[in-house]
Amino acid sequence: MNNLIQTIRSLAALLTVSVAVTVLAQTPPAGGTAVPATAKAVFAGGCFWCVESDFDKVPGVLSTTSGYTGGRTLNPTYQQVSSNKTGHTEVVEIVFDPAKVSYEQLVERFWRTIDPTTKDQQFCDRGSPYRSAIFAVNAEQLKVAQASKAALEKSKPFKEPVVTEVLMASTFYPAEDYHQDYYKKNPVRYKYYRTSCGRDARLQQLWGDKAAR
Repeated sequence: MNNLIQTIRSLAALLTVSVAVTVLAQTPPAGGTAVPATAKAVFAGGCFWCVESDFDKVPGVLSTTSGYTGGRTLNPTYQQVSSNKTGHTEVVEIVFDPAKVSYEQLVERFWRTIDPTTKDQQFCDRGSPYRSAIFAVNAEQLKVAQASKAALEKSKPFKEPVVTEVLMASTFYPAEDYHQDYYKKNPVRYKYYRTSCGRDARLQQLWGDKAAR
């Protein structure tokens, strides 16, 4: 009996140590801030098919979802948004791992995937749904995006003014299923659209070797 009690006590002690180690591993250092497992970014860069394609390539990006934001109509459809009557913008909501890629890095990449000099237009797509914008999901992102835009206005390699907006995010509505991962589902049509729209040619003209690939 004594041996059994001793064995039980030993197992209980080992369990206590194991739990303590697990808690310590999950607890951030004193005075530090825990890094969230995931975070979101919302960018409007014209056709959301292209924005998805550009950001899915980034290490640390976990998912991209095409959708609409910034308008008046609840649960808008693509037909409603593209009519230029709802006030919505085509956007992509990006879920990323902050431990692998920072919001600052995503913003820097965003600039090099768009033409920040055209109002209510991106490449061949015209109208307010295709305007470029950064929709910050919190005050810290807003500060980062505003600083990044100010730096771009100071150092930009082109003469035209930067007209891309920096705004606080509003309700995000996912687009229809057929828009999600369009570049993967319809690679030939997507490539034809992107080329004929002149997106990559204009990015090369604006950014040169710094254009996003």
